[in-house]
Amino acid sequence: MTTRNSFCKLHFAAAFTVAAMTLGPAGCGSGPGDTESKMTSYSTGQTKADTAELFTLPPEQLAHIQVVPVEKSKVPRALRLTGAVAYNAFKTTPVFSAVGGPVQEILAEPGQNVRAGQTLLTVTSPDYSAARSAYLKAVSTFQLADKNYERSKDLYEHKAIAERDLQQAESDRAQAQADQQSAEDALRALGIRDPESLVKEPPKTTGQIPVPAPVAGQIVERLVGPGQLLQAGSTQCFTISDMSSVWVLVNVYQNDLAFVRVGDNVDITTDAYPDKFHGRISYIADALDPNTRTLQARIITENPGYKLKKDMYVTATVHAGALANALTVPDASVLRDTENQPFVYVQVASNQFARRLVKVGDSQDGRTLVQDGLKEGEHVVGDGSLFLQFKNSLQH
Repeated sequence: MTTRNSFCKLHFAAAFTVAAMTLGPAGCGSGPGDTESKMTSYSTGQTKADTAELFTLPPEQLAHIQVVPVEKSKVPRALRLTGAVAYNAFKTTPVFSAVGGPVQEILAEPGQNVRAGQTLLTVTSPDYSAARSAYLKAVSTFQLADKNYERSKDLYEHKAIAERDLQQAESDRAQAQADQQSAEDALRALGIRDPESLVKEPPKTTGQIPVPAPVAGQIVERLVGPGQLLQAGSTQCFTISDMSSVWVLVNVYQNDLAFVRVGDNVDITTDAYPDKFHGRISYIADALDPNTRTLQARIITENPGYKLKKDMYVTATVHAGALANALTVPDASVLRDTENQPFVYVQVASNQFARRLVKVGDSQDGRTLVQDGLKEGEHVVGDGSLFLQFKNSLQH
């Protein structure tokens, strides 16, 4: 855009100089007249009524403009859609506490990267204290039953006890082992991954249970505070998400549905950064939103540096095939009037031109797509259109 503005300013200055030389001494030594007034205010004096009038350029000034044909070409179709960033739900996990009780200590904060199994907070829980006590009792009972079984087996081999006594010792051992396994499962359900560590390294406080991270990722939300009472299995404590990739949810208008398909490449931009992010359409909804009459499409994009944040507004450019036999003109051909309506100068005769309003689309590789207002084979002014606009203003 900066290059285009600079180009326009240079052409305007050149046009002003040439026009002043063409007028010559007519304005010398006299006060400001109608011509001079128009020279300084032409950009605000144009109206739509001017578009129907022919404008004649002196033959000697034709060298200042370039006349080019309206051509048909294959133009890539780019759809610009608005949307917002969301967490990748396939890589986002809510963290719940498996036990109830007040929060004792919080050990992780939003923005922190955690590993799977890392302690996020501790909870003072009588449920955990009871489960831990039951496990330690079960371990002790099994160890005793196992020793009794080994002793009974040795005595039976030496004909010191009856077979019934050996069978009873074996039954007691099996029951104690089942009780220990049940107590282990109860602790694992509470988030204790290694119950054996409670026997090897008993914790200092028997009522505090750690709440571990179920997956690795970044903590994007903390939903509890110190002292808050948690309900077992229902109070969400944190949200962990792998922010290396995110979703971009965009709205597709009904008249663009035929050009959007799963797998299409997408370029994503945001006002926050000059960077361009790349992604692909992974899903298109099956029903339109009845309020907006749009269809939601989901884009998966990589997120280097975790720059894309949740709910950030973005623009997604979908590369949806190409337009065959599209009419295009050079970017320099398209000007805008005081009402910001695009127009071009169409060549009617060798040195006659007329302004014509057009409907334009995207610009790529220095050419602008013309959707309405021109036909193939017509000739328009390319470079020098600003000079022609200036000269036209002097005649109205």
